[in-house]
Amino acid sequence: MREITKEWVFKAEGDFRSAEALLYQIEIPEIDTACFHCQQCAEKYVKAFLVEHDVGFPRYHDLVRLLGLCLTVDESFEKIRDNLRRLENYGVIIRYPD
Repeated sequence: MREITKEWVFKAEGDFRSAEALLYQIEIPEIDTACFHCQQCAEKYVKAFLVEHDVGFPRYHDLVRLLGLCLTVDESFEKIRDNLRRLENYGVIIRYPD
């Protein structure tokens, strides 16, 4: 694995640990913030895959669009489309009141 890919993975794992802590290690779970970190984790893992395969990507947070780039390398990413679509709103919408 390339060094830059390892950096993306390290950041993704940090978001995963943050989500776990927000859900399980505090008295009152911070569900919205934990969901945000889950979205961030998925986004960074997807970007790590793209970096590892030398696929450039614009600076956006649209998981489904990023998935489209992953599909150019590995069609099995289609299996996670619905999961990424569910996570997508947690990157921005859930962070703010209606």
